[in-house]
Amino acid sequence: MPILNRAAELHDEVTGWRRHIHAAPELGFELDATAAFVADRLREFGCDTVETGVGQSGIVAVIKGAKGEGPAIGLRADMDALPIVEASGVAHASTTRGIMHACGHDGHTAMLLGAAKYLAETRNFAGDCVLIFQPAEEMGAGAKAMIADGALERFGVKRVFGMHNMPGLKEGMFAIKPDGIMASSSRFELKVNGVGGHAARPNVTVDPIVIAAQIIEALQVVVGRNTDPVQSVVLSITKVSAGTAFNIIPEQATMLGTLRTLDPALVPEIRDRIEQIAKGIAEAGGASIEYDFDATVSVTMNHADETLLAADVAADVAGEAGIDRQATPVLAGEDFSQMLEARPGAFIFIGNGESAGLHHPAYDFNDEIIPQGISYWVRLTETALKPAG
Repeated sequence: MPILNRAAELHDEVTGWRRHIHAAPELGFELDATAAFVADRLREFGCDTVETGVGQSGIVAVIKGAKGEGPAIGLRADMDALPIVEASGVAHASTTRGIMHACGHDGHTAMLLGAAKYLAETRNFAGDCVLIFQPAEEMGAGAKAMIADGALERFGVKRVFGMHNMPGLKEGMFAIKPDGIMASSSRFELKVNGVGGHAARPNVTVDPIVIAAQIIEALQVVVGRNTDPVQSVVLSITKVSAGTAFNIIPEQATMLGTLRTLDPALVPEIRDRIEQIAKGIAEAGGASIEYDFDATVSVTMNHADETLLAADVAADVAGEAGIDRQATPVLAGEDFSQMLEARPGAFIFIGNGESAGLHHPAYDFNDEIIPQGISYWVRLTETALKPAG
C-alpha cells in the first residue's frame, strides 16, 4: 500500500508535536517534559495502558487490537537529545542552549505517536501493539534500563522493531539488511601517569604529553596493521586533556577514545591490544598507565525473518524502488541492539534526504518523511498481527 490517507491527514499535527519536542530538548534519563508530553498524547488517544517511569523515564503504552487475541509486538522510539549548541537556524530551534535534537529522536518519537493515534482509532489487528518510548539512547543505557524494568517481559513482547532516520539517504526511502546493520560501540580511557615539573627542565620530568602523543600515533597500527583489511573497524582517540599552564609539565595526560566494529569477536582482541601498546610505550618512557574499557553497545543484529517482514512492509509503503534490502552497515552504535539480543526483531533506516549529518549542530529532522514513517509503523503492526485465517 502507499502512504496512508490518514497518515497524510495527520502530517501537520504530528509535525507540530515534533517541533514542540525539538524546541525543548532534554538529555539522558532526565526527560520530565518530553515524557510528560508523550504520555499525555497517548492517554488522549485512548491507549489501553500507559505506564510511565519504565527504566527511570521511559514509557510503555499498549493498544489492543479489535480482531481478537494474538501475540504482542514492540515498536520503539528514542526520546533523548544531545549536548550540542544548535546552529540550524530554524524557527523551532532549541530554547535550551547547549542541548539539541541533533539525531532526530524528536522525529522518531513524533512518528510513533502518529502511528499510535492511528492504531488507537482503527485497531485493525489481533493481539497487542506495545509502544516503547525510550530514554538515554545516546548514553547507551536506556534500552538496558527498560529491559531490566520489564518493558519486554511484563508486556509480553515477542518481537521488537526500531527505526532511525538517515541523512544522505533519499527522502522517505527505507534501507535495511539482515545481520549486523550497526556496529558495536565501546569507549575507553587511557591515563598516562608521568612526573611533572618545570617546562624549562624536562630532563628531570617524565612528560605524559609526549608519551600520550606516541601512544596515539602507535594505536593507528591496530586498524591499519593488526586487523584484517576486509573487516570494518574504527579506532579513534576523540579527546586529549593535560596540563594547567604553559610552563608546567603535568603529572598526567588523559585520552578518551572509541572502538567500533561489526564483528563482536574483535572487541576483546582489540581491547587487549590497546592496553599492550599503551603500556609498552609508557613503560619505555618511564611512565605508567591506567586503562578502562567499556563495551557499551553491542552490534545491532537484525534477525532474518523480521528483516524480511520489515523490508516487505517498507516496499508496500515506498514501492520496491524505495527499499534497499542490502543496506551498507553503519559504524555508529545503537542501544536497540540490546533489545534485539532479548527478542527477535529488526532495525530499519528511513531517508532524511540531503540534510546535515547526525550529531551535527546544523542538523534538523525532515518533517516531510513523517507520513512515510507513520505508514510504515501502521502497516508493520497490521501485517505482523494479522488475524489468523
